[in-house]
Amino acid sequence: MLGPIIQSLDFQSQALKLRAARQQVLAGNIVNADTPGYRAVDFDFAAALGRQASTAAGAGAALATERAGGVNLAPVPTQPGHIGGPAAAVGTHITWRTPGQAAIDSNTVDLDLERAQFAENAIRYEATLRFVSNDVKTLQAAMQSGGNG
Repeated sequence: MLGPIIQSLDFQSQALKLRAARQQVLAGNIVNADTPGYRAVDFDFAAALGRQASTAAGAGAALATERAGGVNLAPVPTQPGHIGGPAAAVGTHITWRTPGQAAIDSNTVDLDLERAQFAENAIRYEATLRFVSNDVKTLQAAMQSGGNG
């Protein structure tokens, strides 16, 4: 009964972590806009979220197999620091951003692009927070009603 709600909260939690990580990456680009030789970096949010969702699905499948009395010997990351966990997924897929036009000092940060990406990511982070808030409010309302209506 709570499975879909928990899965939704887990998914949104992973999305928030990735949005926060991307915000840090974009902020690093903005801070280094005047650093000679700095190369702008970014990561594909959708691909990273897909990897984390598949990792979470693998963890859920392992739990279901265990509950059914079976044995699943595949390693499942349970903490962000584990090999193949969320931190590794973000860290290994950060790529250099292709510059539109590099500066004379070889800096590839396009400040206008970085600011736009930063603002868009912030808006999406806020939207994800609203989804989580609505899920929690729905769960609270369901618990308070006690299933009476």
